[in-house]
Amino acid sequence: MQADEAPGDRADMCQPAIDLEGAVHRLSRTSVLVVGDVMLDRTVYGDIERISREAPVPILKVHRETAQPGGAGNVMRNLGALGSAVAFVSVVGDDAAGSELTGLVGGHPGVEPWLLVQGGRCTTEKTRFVALGDHHGHPLLRTDREDAGAIQPGLANRLVRIACDAMAATSVTVLSDYRKGVLAGDVPAQLIGAARRLGRPIVADLRGHDYARYAGVDVLLTTRREFARSCAIAPDTDATFVAAAQQMRLRHDIGTVLLTSPISGITLVHDGAPRHFPMDTPDMMDLAGAGDSAVAVVAASLAAGLDLPAAAQLATLAAAIVLGRTGSTVVRPGDLLAALSPQAGALNKIVPREQIPERAERWRRRGWKAGLVQGHFDPLKSQDIQLLEQARAACDRLVVGLHDDASMQRHRRRGAQPGQSEAVRAARLADLACVDLVVIIGEHDGADLIGTLRPDVLAGTPCAAEAEKVRGYGGRVLAAKRLEAPSDAVG
Repeated sequence: MQADEAPGDRADMCQPAIDLEGAVHRLSRTSVLVVGDVMLDRTVYGDIERISREAPVPILKVHRETAQPGGAGNVMRNLGALGSAVAFVSVVGDDAAGSELTGLVGGHPGVEPWLLVQGGRCTTEKTRFVALGDHHGHPLLRTDREDAGAIQPGLANRLVRIACDAMAATSVTVLSDYRKGVLAGDVPAQLIGAARRLGRPIVADLRGHDYARYAGVDVLLTTRREFARSCAIAPDTDATFVAAAQQMRLRHDIGTVLLTSPISGITLVHDGAPRHFPMDTPDMMDLAGAGDSAVAVVAASLAAGLDLPAAAQLATLAAAIVLGRTGSTVVRPGDLLAALSPQAGALNKIVPREQIPERAERWRRRGWKAGLVQGHFDPLKSQDIQLLEQARAACDRLVVGLHDDASMQRHRRRGAQPGQSEAVRAARLADLACVDLVVIIGEHDGADLIGTLRPDVLAGTPCAAEAEKVRGYGGRVLAAKRLEAPSDAVG
C-alpha cells in the first residue's frame, strides 16, 4: 500500500459477483473492429539434455512448434474467444510468414479479415524457444524478424478506407499499435476523426509514449513503465501516476486513461474519481499477451454498454488469468466466470504453509501491508467475522492461521462432541471477502508463521511473545475482543 493511501480505499473488495457475471454474458453479443500491427507468434518447445561441444550453449531437442496471430492479431483472437464478431484490418508482407498469417487469421470463426499485402515487406515474426521441464517452461531465446517502417502511403489510404467502412458496421474500434508501421503517420488521426463522426467509441492500446498522435481517443491503455518514461519526473506512487495521467489526458483530449502493470494492476483515470484495481498475479508470470487480453475485454465491455469501472475490473481479471498461463493465450467467458465464482475463489485461497514465503515476498514488492489473525474458528461466529473485517480494514492482504484438527482434539474436553473439521472451517473462512489466504497450522506453528509472514498487522489475542516480536520490527498489534478458547466451542 502506498503511503498516500488509506487502507481499504483500493477497489479490491469484492463487488457483487452477480453484476459482473451478468456483464460477462453480455460480452458475446458485441461487434468490434481491430486495426493494427499483426505479427506471427511462433513458439518452439523442447527438452535440454546436454550442452553443445561447439560452444557453452544448451542444445534444445525440439518436440513441437505452435504458430498463431500475435500483436493486433492476439487482440482479435481474444475478442473471438469472448464471442464478439470481429472485423480485422492489418498489413502483411508477400512472404511465407505473411501467407501463414493470412491462413491463421482467416481460419478464426466470426472474424472478417482484411489483410492487405505490401510487396517486398517483411512480415513481423517472433519466435520463442522454450525448454520444458516445469509447469511454465523456461524461455531460452527469442528471435525477431520485422520491418517496422511505415507502410506505403497508397496502402495506408486503402487501409483507412476499409477501416472506415468496417467501423460503420461495428460498435467499437480498437487501435493496436505495436510500432511496426501499420498505424504510422496520420493514420490514427484519420481513424479517430472517422470514429467521432460516426459516434463510435475508439480504444487505443499503445506501445511507446507518443500520446499526441492518439489525441481524441475515448480510452487509451498504456503501461506504467512506458508512461513513466514520458514524464519529466517519473511518478513513483499511485497518486503521482494519477496526477500525471490526468495532465496527459487533458492535454490530448483523451477521455479515459488506463495505466496497466502486472504488479500494480490497472488504474482508471477519467472525469470521475480515479479507481485502482489491484491484480493478484501468480508467483511465476508469463507476460506474453496479458495486455492484449485486457484491451479486448475493455473493447467488448464498452460494446456491451458496460461502464468503465466494470470494464476495468474485468480487464484486470483477464490479465491476471493470462499472466498465470504459459505463452500467449486467450481468455474465454468461462475463464472469467470461474474466476468470479465465490466457490472457485475460496478454494484458491486455501494454501499450504510452503506458499506463504513467496506470497509474502510478492506482497512486499508491491508495497502491500499483510495482516495475520490466528485461531480455531469452531464454529465461525459473528464476533469472529467482525474481528476479521477489522483486521482487513487495517491492511491490504489478510492471512488466517487456522488451527488444525490435531490441535483442536488435544484441547477438547473428554466426551465432547466432535467439532467441525479443518477442511470445513477453512472453506468457511475462505468464503469471506475480507480473508485473502487461509493456512492450516499446528498448535505450536504460530510463532513460525509470524516469522515467515512478518505481518504488518497482528490482530486477535496473540500471546505476549508474539505481540512483542511483531512490535519489534515495526509492526502493529491490533487490539480486539478475545477469541473463545477451544474448550468453549464445543461445550
